[in-house]
Amino acid sequence: MSQFFSSRETQNSSEREQYLCSALAEFIKYAKTQCDYYREALADIDASAINSRAMLATLPVTRKADLIKLQTQRAPLAGLDAHSAKIGRLFQSPGPINEPESTTDDWWRLGSAFYAAGFRASDKVQNCLSYHLTPGGFILDSGARACGCVVIPAGPGQSEQQLDVIEGLRPEGYCGTPSFLKILLDKATASNRDISSIRKALVTGEAYLPHHREQFAQAGILALQAYATADVGLIAYESDPHEGLIVAEDIIVEIVRPGTNQLVPKGEVGEVVVTSFNRDYPLLRFATGDLSALLEGQSQCGRTNMRIKGWMGRADQTTKVKGMFVHPQQVEKVRLQHSAVSKVRLVVSRQQQQDQMLLLCEVDSEIEVEDHASELLALIATSLKNITKLNGKVQLVSARTLPDDGKVIEDIRELA
Repeated sequence: MSQFFSSRETQNSSEREQYLCSALAEFIKYAKTQCDYYREALADIDASAINSRAMLATLPVTRKADLIKLQTQRAPLAGLDAHSAKIGRLFQSPGPINEPESTTDDWWRLGSAFYAAGFRASDKVQNCLSYHLTPGGFILDSGARACGCVVIPAGPGQSEQQLDVIEGLRPEGYCGTPSFLKILLDKATASNRDISSIRKALVTGEAYLPHHREQFAQAGILALQAYATADVGLIAYESDPHEGLIVAEDIIVEIVRPGTNQLVPKGEVGEVVVTSFNRDYPLLRFATGDLSALLEGQSQCGRTNMRIKGWMGRADQTTKVKGMFVHPQQVEKVRLQHSAVSKVRLVVSRQQQQDQMLLLCEVDSEIEVEDHASELLALIATSLKNITKLNGKVQLVSARTLPDDGKVIEDIRELA
């Protein structure tokens, strides 16, 4: 049995680079012909001249943070989808941001990440990312099946039922967020449930913290991570030994200074920008909003592609809570629904190794706070849940309490 999902994973680095760069001109021409967005955005670009990373870096960046506005102007996908695209599903992630999927096999390209994490044909995999509206569950589902695995579409939550399924079906693997795997392990220990069949895991959707990795190892689970987005699919993945994340074979990754299209020096932290050769949904210099940095050298596992350090935070105020993006626009939308609130700040923390949200709300009238505090708190909490799809606490504070620093979301979680 091969150690690698594809022979491309071990090809000569210069040959890989030559192949990717030689594909740029034709692909950019295709995108300008097929996508309304690129026909306008790249109208003055000579596609035939784009044949290297240096030339690619002259193209404008399209930022994920701009998709909300762009998709409002040209629904549903801002003209980024190709006219010839065969879209089988349309998702809507928090923001809202719409994402397409073609239902061809492993369209999101997660197969190599599962394979590197030890998943093989006939393994049963309990998939605990959501299949509801957001594409996370389908992204992992297709990657596991690309390795020949049998997927149990469990989704998130309902931990007691999840333990019933694990004891009954005895899956060899888990995929989902690391925090939910921890919940399952803790609950199994507390209630003396047997989930020892799980020996491998692919985790994604949030920061993979050292204490998670240590707990999983103590439970006999080799848990490696994948870095993927709903727009691009797989960007990079971990192998054993875990030495950063190996960039996927069929994309080009650049690291730019946040807010610009300028490359940072090697090793410096910047925003991850991806060019994805997806003919259904072409993405040219797509800025993910995530921070990372390039690593020198190659992985000891034998895979030869460039590596990044992994997820190192956000270039903007958008953050991820329990695997779901929360955008500043959503927090502001909560404020606009309540006339008594003049300013808001969402503080994201981690308590008892679980993500928590606290919405601080400045109110104009102390009288209204005193007379209607409980009612107002309940109404704001409901708005927060409806808009972000996440539960959070709400605290009212007096006017001019919050810092005047432009922050709408403050993430105070430790990443290490």
